Amino acid sequence: MRRAADDTELVEKAQRGDQGALDALLRKHYNQIHALCRRMAGNEADALDATQEALITLVRRIDRFDGRSRFTTWMHRVVVNACLDELRRRNRRPVPADVEEQPLTDRDRPVADSVADRLDIESALALLPEVFRVPVVLCDQLGMSYEEIAQDLGIPPGTVRSRISRGRRQLAELLRGNRGGPDQRHTGER
Repeated sequence: MRRAADDTELVEKAQRGDQGALDALLRKHYNQIHALCRRMAGNEADALDATQEALITLVRRIDRFDGRSRFTTWMHRVVVNACLDELRRRNRRPVPADVEEQPLTDRDRPVADSVADRLDIESALALLPEVFRVPVVLCDQLGMSYEEIAQDLGIPPGTVRSRISRGRRQLAELLRGNRGGPDQRHTGER
C-alpha cells in the first residue's frame, strides 16, 4: 500500500507543477515501463522508441490522471497505447532486404531481469510473431481482459482468444526447447 500512497503523493505534486516529483515518478516506474515495451515490441530499438513515447505522453497528460484508478493502471494503459502505436509505425516502415530484425539478446537486458527463467520467457516472447506476442503480453503480463485487448487492438474478442491460445501454445513449444521457431504460416490471421 505504501507504493500506491507514494504514487498518489508524487502524482498530486506533479500535477501542481513540481518537476522533481514528476521526475521521481517516472524514474520509479521506468524499468517497468521499459520491460513492458520490450516484451510487446520484441526488439530493443522499437522498445526504446515506445518507452520514449510513453514517457512523453505521461509527462504531457499527467494532469488528465483523475485518480479513479491506481496510477500504475493508468500508466499501463498509456504504455500499451504507445507500444501499439510504435508497432503500427514499424509495420509501415520498409525493411531493407539485407537487414533482419534481431530478437533481444541476454546482453540487451537489464541486470534486474537476469534470472534464467525470465530470460527464457523474454527470448521466447521475442520469437513469437507480433500478432500473437502482443495479446499474450497484454493478457498475461498486464492482466487485461479479452474485451479490453479486443478494444485496444480493434479486433473481435474471439480473435483475441484465439491469438492468445495459439501464442501460449507456441510460447510453450519454444520454452520446451523446440527452437525450430513458432509456426509462421498463420501470422496474418485477423
